[in-house]
Amino acid sequence: MLPSIFVRFKTGLVCSALLTTMIIAGCTTPKPQGQPPSGPQDKISAEINRYQAIIDAADNHPSLDVIRAYIALEPHAVNETARQKNIDDTWQVLTHLTSQQLSELVINANEYTLQGWLDLLNAYQTNKQDQDKLRSAIRDWQIRYPDNPAARSLPAALQQILFTPTDRQASIGLFLPLSGQAKAFGEAIRQGFLDAQKGLPQPELPVSANDSANVNSVNTRASDIGNTNNTTTGDTIRAVAGTDMANADTENPENNSGDTSTVAQFTISPVPVNDHPVKIYDTSSQPLANLLAQAEQDGVTLVVGPLLKPQVEQLAQINTPLEILALNKPDILQPHSNICYFSLSPEDEAKSAALHIWHQQKHNPLVLVPRTVLGDRVAKAFAAEWQKLGGSNALQQSFGTTTEMRQSMNRGVGIRLSGTPISVSTSTPAIDEPQANKNLSVAVTSTSGEQIDAVYIVATTDELALIKPMIDMAISSRKKPALYANSRSNKADAGPDFRLEMDGMQFSDVPLLTGTNIPLMKQAANKFGNDYSLMRLYAMGIDAWSLANHFAQLQQGIGFNMNGASGELSITEGCTISRQLPWMQFNNGRIMVESRMTANNPADNTDSTINSTADSVSVQNTNKNIAIQSVQ
Repeated sequence: MLPSIFVRFKTGLVCSALLTTMIIAGCTTPKPQGQPPSGPQDKISAEINRYQAIIDAADNHPSLDVIRAYIALEPHAVNETARQKNIDDTWQVLTHLTSQQLSELVINANEYTLQGWLDLLNAYQTNKQDQDKLRSAIRDWQIRYPDNPAARSLPAALQQILFTPTDRQASIGLFLPLSGQAKAFGEAIRQGFLDAQKGLPQPELPVSANDSANVNSVNTRASDIGNTNNTTTGDTIRAVAGTDMANADTENPENNSGDTSTVAQFTISPVPVNDHPVKIYDTSSQPLANLLAQAEQDGVTLVVGPLLKPQVEQLAQINTPLEILALNKPDILQPHSNICYFSLSPEDEAKSAALHIWHQQKHNPLVLVPRTVLGDRVAKAFAAEWQKLGGSNALQQSFGTTTEMRQSMNRGVGIRLSGTPISVSTSTPAIDEPQANKNLSVAVTSTSGEQIDAVYIVATTDELALIKPMIDMAISSRKKPALYANSRSNKADAGPDFRLEMDGMQFSDVPLLTGTNIPLMKQAANKFGNDYSLMRLYAMGIDAWSLANHFAQLQQGIGFNMNGASGELSITEGCTISRQLPWMQFNNGRIMVESRMTANNPADNTDSTINSTADSVSVQNTNKNIAIQSVQ
């Protein structure tokens, strides 16, 4: 019996052991393939993928979301090389933000790293005129933000700027037409250039919310320019590119926690003040090649100019070791390592208008231009930029002479807005419109079935005085599109009747003429009899001085950005300077400076006014108004 009992007992033990083994094995059996991950590492990978997707979706278009994504990815860099690339990429996006984007930024109060990055950008933008001041500002920034990734290792592009030796004895040759038909143009730029070298007058005292100024009179107090957005609570994020950034999250309101600050208006950046020798050459006196050879012999290292387009186009055929900041650009750009291009071209202004209209969420723009080659060029530039932004084909319509328009108006015939799609191909004309249909009183059939919601008008003041009421005659107020005009339409002696007639229309112009720096505007007006055409060229001369002092940065193609007297300047391909202009609007006889106006609520986004309450100008316009386009 004992052996039998022992056998049964032994068998039971074996069974129990097997059962226990199976239970334990069952508890540790791997999950079947294909089940979703749930570990911490998997969550990190998912986060990395999400942020990388944001960056990829942006397709090299800078935005606050992209910067946040780079900041979130930085702690997950696998090594120092990857971390430095993340820092460089963050800086690249940051320096390519436009002033409009910067003014609209709102961040959470607890976004300390992002605030540090924005403060670094401010330190750079404020002090880039002086390498020593920039070094000092960045050292201070590193003390304030010791935990910021860039505090441990600065972006490579910024390091290059900091440690590139500067030639303090650089000699500049200013190439301008100082005799002949273009003398007035050259003289205006020369005075702006030399005045900037000595330093510009500073804006007067900060302005209050209820004050206003007279755009048609330069006899204006600084307190006359109002700013409705000057209140702040809590920590104020420092001004960048002439505007203050807000400390709140508009894209994600639920994330708003803590204090916020609001935007301020556009400003003109300080200019470098130094004693670099400047030698002036009259490009009307002898051939350009001879002048360049003479300048080289004189020890000139940087040429600023020439101004006239035919001479700029000659540069491609002249072999010179001199660095050149040309004050115009050829129709067909041929990049050269020693040449950068800066111009006040109407084509660039049209591109700026396309961007502004796009930001106002318009979808079907029409470009209304004179019946000239210039009109076709401007329309094509607008259409190309519009398509680049993601829009469909823009339309073009042409108008005739003021005599033709007056005759149509006297017959009670208004302007019925229509047009044909603008071809941006270089091999075809900008517009294929029958000659008989080019008068505004006759509508051209549009190939687009959608209603025109924006009209960009390229016209003089006299032309616009006819075009606007003719549009009003033909279109009911319910269907009236938003109207935009270029700077040609802005003239100092436009009276109150004109301002009332233009009610609701927006127009762009150089910052010098917005009243952002009243002493500087008065200085220019006194020099040129309040002639806005020459004052714009004066602003160009001011900016040419600043650009000449940053020529090495321009050549490097590093995210250069400057709030100039002629516009917000940035560097684009082929070392070409791009300009963005501020916008103003006629409103009940007043001129309002737009503050990043949105399509949803334009009235609430106007931050300052330039009142037109006085009709007289303190400086009489004794010069004939000369169109800038004749320089192009």
